Amino acid sequence: MPFRIAKLMDYTTHTTLLSRLSEGVDPAAWKEFHDRYLELIRGFAVRYGLQPADCDDVAQEVLLTLSRSMDGFAYDPERGKFRSYLKTVALRIIFRILRQKRDQRVLGDVDTVERGASADPEVEALWEEEWRRYHVRQAMTRLETEFNERDRLAFSQYVVKGRPPARTAEELGMSMDQVYQAKSRMMKRLSQMIAEQVKDEG
Repeated sequence: MPFRIAKLMDYTTHTTLLSRLSEGVDPAAWKEFHDRYLELIRGFAVRYGLQPADCDDVAQEVLLTLSRSMDGFAYDPERGKFRSYLKTVALRIIFRILRQKRDQRVLGDVDTVERGASADPEVEALWEEEWRRYHVRQAMTRLETEFNERDRLAFSQYVVKGRPPARTAEELGMSMDQVYQAKSRMMKRLSQMIAEQVKDEG
Protein backbone atom coordinates (compact mmCIF):
# COMPACT_ATOMS: atom_id res chain seq x y z
CA MET A 1 0.00 0.00 0.00
CA PRO A 2 1.64 3.26 -1.06
CA PHE A 3 1.99 5.99 1.52
CA ARG A 4 -0.07 9.15 1.08
CA ILE A 5 1.84 12.30 1.96
CA ALA A 6 -0.21 14.69 4.08
CA LYS A 7 0.55 18.27 4.96
CA LEU A 8 1.34 18.69 8.62
CA MET A 9 -0.83 21.82 8.76
CA ASP A 10 -3.83 19.71 7.76
CA TYR A 11 -3.90 18.09 11.20
CA THR A 12 -6.27 19.95 13.49
CA THR A 13 -6.58 19.25 17.19
CA HIS A 14 -9.84 17.73 18.30
CA THR A 15 -10.86 20.73 20.41
CA THR A 16 -10.09 23.21 17.62
CA LEU A 17 -12.08 21.16 15.13
CA LEU A 18 -15.14 20.99 17.40
CA SER A 19 -14.88 24.72 17.97
CA ARG A 20 -14.90 25.39 14.22
CA LEU A 21 -17.93 23.14 13.77
CA SER A 22 -19.87 24.86 16.54
CA GLU A 23 -19.42 28.27 14.94
CA GLY A 24 -21.62 27.48 11.98
CA VAL A 25 -21.21 26.32 8.39
CA ASP A 26 -17.60 25.41 7.71
CA PRO A 27 -17.36 22.96 4.79
CA ALA A 28 -13.64 22.35 5.34
CA ALA A 29 -14.21 21.53 9.01
CA TRP A 30 -17.04 19.15 8.18
CA LYS A 31 -14.98 17.40 5.53
CA GLU A 32 -12.18 16.92 8.06
CA PHE A 33 -14.62 15.67 10.68
CA HIS A 34 -16.15 13.27 8.13
CA ASP A 35 -12.75 11.98 7.00
CA ARG A 36 -11.55 11.62 10.57
CA TYR A 37 -14.47 9.69 12.06
CA LEU A 38 -16.20 7.88 9.19
CA GLU A 39 -14.09 4.71 9.36
CA LEU A 40 -14.23 4.66 13.16
CA ILE A 41 -18.03 4.64 13.17
CA ARG A 42 -18.31 2.24 10.27
CA GLY A 43 -15.78 -0.13 11.84
CA PHE A 44 -17.77 -0.19 15.07
CA ALA A 45 -20.94 -1.08 13.18
CA VAL A 46 -19.08 -3.86 11.37
CA ARG A 47 -17.88 -5.25 14.69
CA TYR A 48 -21.41 -5.07 16.03
CA GLY A 49 -22.44 -7.49 13.28
CA LEU A 50 -24.25 -5.28 10.80
CA GLN A 51 -24.15 -5.88 7.07
CA PRO A 52 -21.88 -3.60 4.97
CA ALA A 53 -24.74 -1.53 3.55
CA ASP A 54 -26.18 -1.05 7.04
CA CYS A 55 -22.74 -0.04 8.33
CA ASP A 56 -22.57 2.66 5.69
CA ASP A 57 -26.02 3.87 6.75
CA VAL A 58 -24.94 3.97 10.40
CA ALA A 59 -21.85 6.03 9.62
CA GLN A 60 -23.76 8.53 7.51
CA GLU A 61 -26.63 8.85 9.99
CA VAL A 62 -24.28 9.36 12.93
CA LEU A 63 -22.44 12.12 11.10
CA LEU A 64 -25.74 13.69 10.04
CA THR A 65 -27.01 13.57 13.63
CA LEU A 66 -23.84 15.21 14.87
CA SER A 67 -24.04 17.91 12.20
CA ARG A 68 -27.55 18.83 13.36
CA SER A 69 -26.53 19.04 17.02
CA MET A 70 -23.18 20.78 16.60
CA ASP A 71 -24.39 24.33 15.96
CA GLY A 72 -23.56 26.26 19.12
CA PHE A 73 -22.13 23.11 20.71
CA ALA A 74 -19.61 23.86 23.45
CA TYR A 75 -17.21 21.02 24.15
CA ASP A 76 -16.59 20.65 27.88
CA PRO A 77 -14.27 17.73 28.69
CA GLU A 78 -15.31 17.98 32.34
CA ARG A 79 -18.82 16.85 31.38
CA GLY A 80 -17.61 13.66 29.70
CA LYS A 81 -15.37 12.28 27.01
CA PHE A 82 -16.19 12.95 23.39
CA ARG A 83 -15.56 9.31 22.51
CA SER A 84 -18.29 8.26 24.98
CA TYR A 85 -20.72 10.72 23.41
CA LEU A 86 -19.82 9.46 19.93
CA LYS A 87 -20.31 5.84 21.02
CA THR A 88 -23.73 6.68 22.48
CA VAL A 89 -24.87 8.31 19.24
CA ALA A 90 -23.52 5.39 17.19
CA LEU A 91 -25.28 2.81 19.37
CA ARG A 92 -28.54 4.74 19.12
CA ILE A 93 -28.38 4.61 15.31
CA ILE A 94 -27.30 0.94 15.32
CA PHE A 95 -30.26 0.02 17.50
CA ARG A 96 -32.62 1.99 15.29
CA ILE A 97 -31.52 -0.09 12.31
CA LEU A 98 -31.69 -3.32 14.30
CA ARG A 99 -35.24 -2.46 15.40
CA GLN A 100 -36.23 -1.84 11.79
CA LYS A 101 -34.91 -5.28 10.92
CA ARG A 102 -36.58 -6.82 13.98
CA ASP A 103 -33.22 -8.13 15.14
CA GLN A 104 -33.43 -10.46 18.15
CA ARG A 105 -30.81 -8.36 19.96
CA VAL A 106 -33.44 -5.70 20.63
CA LEU A 107 -36.30 -7.91 21.79
CA GLY A 108 -37.93 -6.67 24.98
CA ASP A 109 -37.84 -3.13 26.27
CA VAL A 110 -35.76 -1.25 23.72
CA ASP A 111 -34.52 1.52 26.01
CA THR A 112 -33.42 -0.99 28.63
CA VAL A 113 -31.62 -3.13 26.05
CA GLU A 114 -29.92 -0.08 24.54
CA ARG A 115 -28.73 1.19 27.93
CA GLY A 116 -27.47 -2.29 28.75
CA ALA A 117 -25.52 -2.44 25.48
CA SER A 118 -23.90 0.91 26.22
CA ALA A 119 -22.60 -0.42 29.54
CA ASP A 120 -21.79 -3.92 28.26
CA PRO A 121 -18.05 -4.70 28.68
CA GLU A 122 -18.02 -6.59 25.37
CA VAL A 123 -19.55 -3.65 23.51
CA GLU A 124 -17.12 -1.29 25.23
CA ALA A 125 -14.22 -3.54 24.17
CA LEU A 126 -15.40 -3.40 20.54
CA TRP A 127 -15.58 0.38 20.71
CA GLU A 128 -12.16 0.71 22.36
CA GLU A 129 -10.57 -1.50 19.71
CA GLU A 130 -11.98 0.67 16.93
CA TRP A 131 -10.90 3.79 18.86
CA ARG A 132 -7.31 2.48 19.00
CA ARG A 133 -7.36 1.68 15.28
CA TYR A 134 -8.67 5.16 14.58
CA HIS A 135 -5.79 6.74 16.48
CA VAL A 136 -3.25 4.58 14.66
CA ARG A 137 -4.67 5.70 11.29
CA GLN A 138 -4.55 9.34 12.35
CA ALA A 139 -1.00 9.06 13.64
CA MET A 140 0.19 7.21 10.54
CA THR A 141 -1.05 10.05 8.34
CA ARG A 142 0.81 12.60 10.46
CA LEU A 143 3.89 10.38 10.61
CA GLU A 144 4.33 10.55 6.86
CA THR A 145 5.21 14.24 7.04
CA GLU A 146 8.18 13.76 9.35
CA PHE A 147 10.26 11.03 7.70
CA ASN A 148 11.96 10.65 4.36
CA GLU A 149 10.58 8.40 1.66
CA ARG A 150 13.07 5.58 2.12
CA ASP A 151 12.39 5.31 5.86
CA ARG A 152 8.65 5.34 5.19
CA LEU A 153 8.99 2.59 2.61
CA ALA A 154 11.14 0.53 4.97
CA PHE A 155 8.56 0.93 7.71
CA SER A 156 5.73 0.05 5.33
CA GLN A 157 7.39 -3.08 4.00
CA TYR A 158 8.91 -4.35 7.24
CA VAL A 159 6.29 -3.34 9.83
CA VAL A 160 3.03 -2.85 7.94
CA LYS A 161 3.38 -5.58 5.32
CA GLY A 162 5.49 -7.92 7.44
CA ARG A 163 8.27 -8.52 4.92
CA PRO A 164 11.56 -9.92 6.26
CA PRO A 165 14.08 -7.17 7.12
CA ALA A 166 16.69 -8.68 4.82
CA ARG A 167 14.34 -8.55 1.83
CA THR A 168 13.27 -5.02 2.73
CA ALA A 169 16.88 -3.87 2.95
CA GLU A 170 17.78 -5.47 -0.40
CA GLU A 171 14.79 -4.01 -2.24
CA LEU A 172 15.40 -0.50 -0.91
CA GLY A 173 19.20 -0.49 -1.13
CA MET A 174 19.54 -0.19 2.64
CA SER A 175 21.51 -2.05 5.24
CA MET A 176 19.71 -4.22 7.79
CA ASP A 177 20.76 -1.78 10.48
CA GLN A 178 19.16 1.13 8.59
CA VAL A 179 15.90 -0.82 8.32
CA TYR A 180 15.91 -1.52 12.06
CA GLN A 181 16.72 2.11 12.84
CA ALA A 182 13.90 3.37 10.61
CA LYS A 183 11.48 1.04 12.37
CA SER A 184 12.68 2.12 15.82
CA ARG A 185 12.48 5.85 15.09
CA MET A 186 9.06 5.67 13.47
CA MET A 187 7.58 3.36 16.10
CA LYS A 188 8.76 5.71 18.84
CA ARG A 189 7.29 8.74 17.10
CA LEU A 190 4.07 6.86 16.33
CA SER A 191 3.63 6.07 20.03
CA GLN A 192 4.22 9.72 20.92
CA MET A 193 1.64 10.91 18.38
CA ILE A 194 -0.98 8.46 19.57
CA ALA A 195 -0.42 9.58 23.16
CA GLU A 196 -0.86 13.21 22.07
CA GLN A 197 -4.07 12.41 20.21
CA VAL A 198 -5.55 10.40 23.08
CA LYS A 199 -4.79 13.24 25.49
CA ASP A 200 -6.34 15.76 23.08
CA GLU A 201 -9.55 13.82 22.47
CA GLY A 202 -10.03 12.22 25.87
